[in-house]
Amino acid sequence: MADSVADSDLKQTPLHDLHVELGARMVPFAGYSMPVQYKAGIMAEHQQTRTKAGLFDVSHMGQAVLNGPDHETTARALEALTPSNFVELGRGRQRYTVLLNDEGGIIDDLMVTRPISEADDGKLMLVVNAARKDVDYAHFRARLPDNVTLDVIEDRALIAVQGPEAVAAVAAHAPEAAELAFMSGAPMEFDGIACHVSRAGYTGEDGVEMSVPAGAADAIARALLADDRVEAIGLGARDSLRLEAGLCLYGHDIDETTSPVEGTITFCMQKRRREEGGFPGADRIQAELKDGPGRVRVGLTLDGKAPAREGAEIALPDGAVIGTVTSGGFAPTVGAPIAMGYVPAEHAAIGTQLELIVRGRRLSATVADMPFVPNRYYRKPKS
Repeated sequence: MADSVADSDLKQTPLHDLHVELGARMVPFAGYSMPVQYKAGIMAEHQQTRTKAGLFDVSHMGQAVLNGPDHETTARALEALTPSNFVELGRGRQRYTVLLNDEGGIIDDLMVTRPISEADDGKLMLVVNAARKDVDYAHFRARLPDNVTLDVIEDRALIAVQGPEAVAAVAAHAPEAAELAFMSGAPMEFDGIACHVSRAGYTGEDGVEMSVPAGAADAIARALLADDRVEAIGLGARDSLRLEAGLCLYGHDIDETTSPVEGTITFCMQKRRREEGGFPGADRIQAELKDGPGRVRVGLTLDGKAPAREGAEIALPDGAVIGTVTSGGFAPTVGAPIAMGYVPAEHAAIGTQLELIVRGRRLSATVADMPFVPNRYYRKPKS
């Protein structure tokens, strides 16, 4: 979870002083000083998010905008680098995608939002992973056409509020948040402060992410934390929540060697793109879609209470090593250890019995369906 970087070399988010005030244990992460947990501890923070609402500082992530002369031009420029359909993305809609290298490996996974306003036609808003933003930005700038530019946003913070009561807590200050559909976003005011709010998340729960002026981040966070439904949550619980949700962490579960098919994130590839291709690594990815990949990411449940961490070997029962755990830990909602990792496709069927080798011990494990905890993303009732 933490990186080994000298404290003096670490960047700070606009909420750093608030984290310290709240008693957070700060650790190096992606070049920033970030809170891994607060006084209540990871288990309590995890349960807070599952039952009420948690506030996450994700200001370390990269925010940028692609600017082109019109939507189709900008969308096609992005489609040349990713396998998703952006030409048909509606105004105010958001999409998860992956930036691909020429071999079909994943440079990064990111969120893309088309602004809702006609005045912003030709813009696509990006949120990229903190540890990859410099790599991503260089890749975009090297490959975008001359009439599409990348503008990096340095003066904004990013606050995520997640959990069954998250949207209600935000809507007490920004009523329009309650009207957002899942995977959509819109500009609105939070207590008179101009923000951009999108409804998605990294926990499997309903919630929002708020792009806010850096100078207003502290006031917005304090206003939310004054609500009895909301508590501050650190990186530790963020990791256990996303693991229960079966979601990938870049650099662990997906990387530049992994294709979207191997990573079981083909939902980022809409039908037109799967059929037409025209993205980096299309030959490999289309072949894997047709014939199946050689290896695949699977969920694993473990017998007993001992967790298997990243790097643990996956083996056949009393047999050979066939794969590696990429994420693992104790799942508070499940009440048992869980993991994700890669195995050959012939051993990926739900219910397959395997073993995880942890400190020389072979622990029984079973290939399980993901997510481990049912997602509770918001779906608007049909009228």
